[in-house]
Amino acid sequence: MDTQIRGLHHVTAMTSSAEKNYRFFTDVLGLRMIKKTVNQDDISAYHLYFTDDVGGAGTDMTFFDFQGLPKGQKGTNTIARTGFRVATDASLAYWVERFDRLNVEHGEIKERFGKKYLEFSDFDDQLMQLVSDEHNKGVAAGIPWKNSNVPAEHSIIGLGPTIVVVSNFDHMKLVLKNVLGFEETASDGTMHLFEVGEGGNGATIIVDHREDLPPAMQGFGNVHHLALRVADDEALRFWIKKINELEFPNSGFVDRFYFQSEYFQAAPGVLFELATDGPGFLQDETYEHAGEILSLPPHLQSEREEIEAYVRPFDTSDANTKRQ
Repeated sequence: MDTQIRGLHHVTAMTSSAEKNYRFFTDVLGLRMIKKTVNQDDISAYHLYFTDDVGGAGTDMTFFDFQGLPKGQKGTNTIARTGFRVATDASLAYWVERFDRLNVEHGEIKERFGKKYLEFSDFDDQLMQLVSDEHNKGVAAGIPWKNSNVPAEHSIIGLGPTIVVVSNFDHMKLVLKNVLGFEETASDGTMHLFEVGEGGNGATIIVDHREDLPPAMQGFGNVHHLALRVADDEALRFWIKKINELEFPNSGFVDRFYFQSEYFQAAPGVLFELATDGPGFLQDETYEHAGEILSLPPHLQSEREEIEAYVRPFDTSDANTKRQ
């Protein structure tokens, strides 16, 4: 049985507007919205999945749009900044020009742990970064979306190093290393680089040790949880047993239809999920039309009429149209 954690699976965050979120991630970032569904625990909220061309594990950032949610506050004890991979250092220069042209807030190209990166944020002040794969080894990247308006050589090709800010570094290190099997491979000031499995940008968490910040508060513009990849249902059940034995607060087994998972509280304010690589997002939709209509897992199909009447209309009929 392969129980090795394979890297990053997805990041789930919160947005103030599903509509703006859809346009930003497809029209600006050039990612594919492969699934429009609802939060399975709160059907009043949309749940949008943005991925590579085929919805591969390790390439998706997802969003909830809980209505009436306040804006989140930045601080410590949170998953603070989502990373995305691009192929080369030259790609970062392309994105600086693109962000300037499209009025996207961003920083300057910098280097950390031998990799060049570019920080940016969206309309909600959701913090993100692009990280170059030019000197990267490890977990393979995803496939550029064929209908993206970003040239394939500069496309976002998966999740990259994601930053977790904590006040208790020793606890977070213990969880990552002794429980989940990460190794600390570098450090620089308050930043500590942890890699798992094959390593590289697709299997990296950067822990920023900050005791000088107030605790972050959940809300739109902040991350809800970070999911890590496991091979299959058998591996997931191995981890559920281990998490239970260690008495971490956890959800137990959860079947999300597109993958199976378990959520557990890794540290105060830091919610991790372990999620299987499959079965994937194209079980109930074709490749050609994924994301165009509201998709519901089998256990919610009987409630489709009620759900469609409850959630506000949100047109994504152009989800597979070539972006201009």
